[in-house]
Amino acid sequence: MTNQPILDVHDKPKSSQWITLSIQHLFAMFGSTILVPYLVGLDPAIALISSGLGTLAFLLITKFQVPAYLGSSFAYIVPIKLMNDSFGPGTAMVGTFLVGLVYGMIALIIRKAGYRWIMNILPPIVVGPVIIVIGLSLSGTAVNMATQNAAGKYSMLHFSVALVTLAVTIIFSVFAKKLLSTIPILAGIIIGYVYALIVGVVDFEPVLKAHWFEMPHFIIPFVSYKVQFTWDIFWLIVPVAIVTISEHIGHQLILSDIVGRNYIKDPGLHRSILGDGTGSIISALIGGPPKTTYGENIGVLVITRIYSVYVLAGAAIFAILFGFIGKITALIHSIPTPVMGGVSILLFGIIASSGLRMLVDNKIDFDDKRNLVIASVILVLGVGGAVLKLPFKDIQIQGMALAAIFGVVLNLILPGRQQVSENMFDSNDKDKKTA
Repeated sequence: MTNQPILDVHDKPKSSQWITLSIQHLFAMFGSTILVPYLVGLDPAIALISSGLGTLAFLLITKFQVPAYLGSSFAYIVPIKLMNDSFGPGTAMVGTFLVGLVYGMIALIIRKAGYRWIMNILPPIVVGPVIIVIGLSLSGTAVNMATQNAAGKYSMLHFSVALVTLAVTIIFSVFAKKLLSTIPILAGIIIGYVYALIVGVVDFEPVLKAHWFEMPHFIIPFVSYKVQFTWDIFWLIVPVAIVTISEHIGHQLILSDIVGRNYIKDPGLHRSILGDGTGSIISALIGGPPKTTYGENIGVLVITRIYSVYVLAGAAIFAILFGFIGKITALIHSIPTPVMGGVSILLFGIIASSGLRMLVDNKIDFDDKRNLVIASVILVLGVGGAVLKLPFKDIQIQGMALAAIFGVVLNLILPGRQQVSENMFDSNDKDKKTA
């Protein structure tokens, strides 16, 4: 169903409205975009800057036709955290760059061969369980962040901070109306931070000492680290693109429905996937996490009926500027771990639940043993953290990546596979339209 726009895709807002409308989009993406680098040990300021640069690149590649915003992807939290902890942040940047290259190759194939083949490789019975794995794999991290103090010991005080944050996030998610319903994570972080400040969990001194303008800590290849490719990096992170590409397709379908254009055909799925991948490449070159189009900003489009790409470009420019404001960066760094733990409990659960919803909305029949087998193997391999050690070059494929690969292979080789239409991929986003 097409919504009659207040501002259409190429309408330019009045100067008095432009800033306000762009700030709305900035707030919608802010909480999630800074949470990802917070969890994986990257600089949130770089995440903001790279999201802005990636969005501008996306708009350029899609010929300023697709009103989308690129933020930090939650799908890559586990592999990036593993690479950061084991090999250092430089390795994670190499992996992020590889993800962008894979997007580019997929875009090239789609341009030459069309797009239906990828939708048949990634049906809901594969993508849904992998999304569930993403959420459940992070559940332990969320609980530890919510309940432990800086020494790693259980603390009721810290847990109370997480509970207040969680309660506020839930209230805004369930009861808030209109634009407020698009910023539950940001609202939870803000009010949780205030409560943490009151109970004495926050060290506010670095914020007072910070300068207004500060250069972020960019992670530059060949300068900050030695660029080195290993197959471990490839197999740890690249298979996760199976999930994020299907997520991207879903977002393009729902955007097409909202705006009243067929973005799969014009400017083309190959252009939007290339734009998404370019965002990750830009991010990798300066030290940010992989990027993805954001459902939060799609929600803002639905509520406001303002589809102008100029507004999204304005939000991108503000994100870049925020990354260079030292006070804001210091404020983000001062957010206590239990605050982030509180929002993570809900957010990671929603990720898992969205995978379950994809299965329900697409009426996946679990009386069909084929579906039961595929989902069961994906869930146990992914949640169990299975590791496949190949007998050459010491290559290891772990957890979520291994589960995704097995899901794709089982779907292709087991009898009874049905051809699916692109419409099956928008079930994850139907809630955005009615948010």
